[in-house]
Amino acid sequence: MPPKSFSPENVVGKVHHDDHQPQPKPVQRKPGGWKSMPYILGNESFERLASFGLVANFTVFLMKVFHMNQVTVSNLINIWSGLTNFTPLIGAFISDAYVGKFWVIAFSSFATLTGMMIMTLIVALPTLHPPSCPRQQAILNQCQGPTTKQFGILALALGFMSIGTGGIRPCSLPFGVDQFDPTTDEGRKGITSFFNWYYATFTIIVLIAMTLVVYIQDSVSWVLGFSIPTVLMACSIVLFFVGTKMYIYVKPGGSIFSGVAQTLVAAYKKRNLELEKAKARGMLYDPPSTKGTYQFPKLPLTNRLRCFNKAAIIVDGEVNADGSRVNPWNLASIQQVEEVKCLIKVIPILLSGVLCFVTLIQQGTFTVSQALKMDRHLGPHFQIPAGSIGVISMITIGIWLPIYDRIIVPSLRKITKIESGITLLQRVGIGIVFSIVAMIVAALVEKKRRDSATYNNRPDGLAPLSVMWLAPQLILMAFSEAFAILGQLEFYYKEFPDNMKSVGNAVFFVTIGGANYVSSALVTTVHKVTGKHGRPDWLTADINRGRVDYFYYVIAGLGLLNLGYYLLVASQYQYKENSQDTEDESRFDIELNASKI
Repeated sequence: MPPKSFSPENVVGKVHHDDHQPQPKPVQRKPGGWKSMPYILGNESFERLASFGLVANFTVFLMKVFHMNQVTVSNLINIWSGLTNFTPLIGAFISDAYVGKFWVIAFSSFATLTGMMIMTLIVALPTLHPPSCPRQQAILNQCQGPTTKQFGILALALGFMSIGTGGIRPCSLPFGVDQFDPTTDEGRKGITSFFNWYYATFTIIVLIAMTLVVYIQDSVSWVLGFSIPTVLMACSIVLFFVGTKMYIYVKPGGSIFSGVAQTLVAAYKKRNLELEKAKARGMLYDPPSTKGTYQFPKLPLTNRLRCFNKAAIIVDGEVNADGSRVNPWNLASIQQVEEVKCLIKVIPILLSGVLCFVTLIQQGTFTVSQALKMDRHLGPHFQIPAGSIGVISMITIGIWLPIYDRIIVPSLRKITKIESGITLLQRVGIGIVFSIVAMIVAALVEKKRRDSATYNNRPDGLAPLSVMWLAPQLILMAFSEAFAILGQLEFYYKEFPDNMKSVGNAVFFVTIGGANYVSSALVTTVHKVTGKHGRPDWLTADINRGRVDYFYYVIAGLGLLNLGYYLLVASQYQYKENSQDTEDESRFDIELNASKI
């Protein structure tokens, strides 16, 4: 039998909650379910269409309007994207600890709208961007760049958009999941479908942004092309508030980050205590937990990372008569200890995702630079905007995900007896493999493009090679996204306790943020150390004189090393355990030692 643990019932005969952890009463309301989805997915769709309509063509905007070279553009986008992907940690903290997901999404939406309005003014007012540049000067890279003031206003706009993203990204997906009751079969099925349809809808919306909006920006007007996303963002806010009566609101359950810090401090203070004696005497702190809208089973005490278990050892004078803690920095509950373990356990998986996402980041930078120097004509009169080339990936994902969800997963489920067909870590591993193959193919295509441009030596530097030669690498990147990104999103959600869902979602974006900074560091390093002895560096401003194909091979090589690391850490990973053993929750707690890749 498992050792008896301390509970407030043993003190005064009834349940008391920890004074230092706010415990909202469960909301007795029927879940919003799919009835609230038109408002949530509608808001999400408009917001995505707005934000991606603004940034999908951002590389071209910086190169053509602000006259920056490709290395500067790549670094700026990576640094800004990295910051944007780290801000969800702050949004998740505020959501989980203070105001809840609804108000964080609401405030962040207004911040995003402010940033987009500033971006629209930048292209509308000539004083806020560099003067236009004649074609010949553009070919020779002799255009005037932005002034300090112009760059500062651009940074201000990007800052507001980062603040908005910091609240929307970690909360929108969990807020949608909150509308389903995970304690019922219907609710669990709804959550499973919601994950896939959320990403499928997102893909379709991005597809529209990367075609129609980008075309307007390139061929009609930058002012109109930026105004449309701004108006759509305003519509997104209106739609979100229209559905307020339909939503389920899960109240914040206290600061997760404070609980993590308290557990680490308590474990350090009690590092010299004997855990086995405390367990034998039943002196482990285990108060009841009723956080959230629904009643969830608590995490059981595990022997993994046992050193942290000492944080829950009760020493004389640490518990009040009502069962609450005297000082939360001296004593942690078993639930808090296991939450810390959940966070620590995913760190090795998180690190492996960074290099995988470095591959995907190149779609928005160097792939666009390649497209700018290729034949983008479809017929005699239409030219594909360079910023729209990524639509190939979006189409691939939009077609693949419904097939995967409705055909492949059910077929695999019959063979593996696993709810999701394959384990989440297997899904991520497949995505990593696709990312490596994508970079190898990208390098081969870039060599062909560069050889064609050099051989023909046209004044504009264009290679008489169809831009559709970029399709194979973009399709492979799409499969990498479909497996790695969606796999990691669901992995983090399933592995974190109920009151850490927003944090789990934010961890995913931290992975992407880390990839942005790694990509920026890689670009800067390659730019500085290559090109000696009178030869241009691999990433020089003139892509035809550089060797972007070598850069792609470097990423592929790092990807191979990362794959070996991932196989090692994934094979050792053990999924979160729930206190109730139910076959219906196999997708939440994968059985049969599914951590093996």
